[in-house]
Amino acid sequence: MSQNNQFGQPVGDALPDWQPRPHPLRVTIEGRLCRLEPLAIQHAHALFAAWQLAPDTRSWTWLLREPDSCAEDYARWVESVAALQDPVHFAVIDKQSGRPVGTLALMRIDSHNGVVEVGHVHFSPLLSRTAMSTEAQWLLMRYAFDTLGYRRYEWKCNSHNEPSRRAALRMGFQFEGRFRQALVIKGHNRDTDWFSIIDKEWPQVDQAMQKWLAADNFDADGKQLKTLESWRQDLD
Repeated sequence: MSQNNQFGQPVGDALPDWQPRPHPLRVTIEGRLCRLEPLAIQHAHALFAAWQLAPDTRSWTWLLREPDSCAEDYARWVESVAALQDPVHFAVIDKQSGRPVGTLALMRIDSHNGVVEVGHVHFSPLLSRTAMSTEAQWLLMRYAFDTLGYRRYEWKCNSHNEPSRRAALRMGFQFEGRFRQALVIKGHNRDTDWFSIIDKEWPQVDQAMQKWLAADNFDADGKQLKTLESWRQDLD
């Protein structure tokens, strides 16, 4: 409960048993549709090929990097980030095909306060707007909350990136505000929108995502029978 100090000033909820949380590791996380593997050089060429399936480079617009001109350039980037402790990058592996189809990362890791952000999300056409893409996000959330015991899971995006904003709200993130003129990216101003899920919200978010991801929530053509937002509303 929120407490007052000896001066009668509010000092927030007491957390007498809080301990710093473990730092995320380069682990493999299994799901029904996909698997998250630590990003490594062996994923690079298949990932580059997956990006090339897009008709244009619009999926790079909101990323901090420009598109790589060849597979070798992308492989060099993968090699430069694969062993980092922050961000910790993961490849999303389609379990049916065995191919890597996208990437995402845990970043801005604050283990002392139990705060972590999901970022560097780049899904190829083989992954975007599929149930597998939602499962990939859920697997990383579950690792942060259930395995590592973090208190806060963040999502940040360019304020103009409406698909990212919609994705965050769909999955149960709460919009917290807009940081104006937060960055200069590719020669343009970026206002950054902040979203989060906190630990007390996670059980409901988790349960709704599990219900949505269940095989019986999809018809024979893979079309959802009930939306994720509807499952979450049922749990309110």
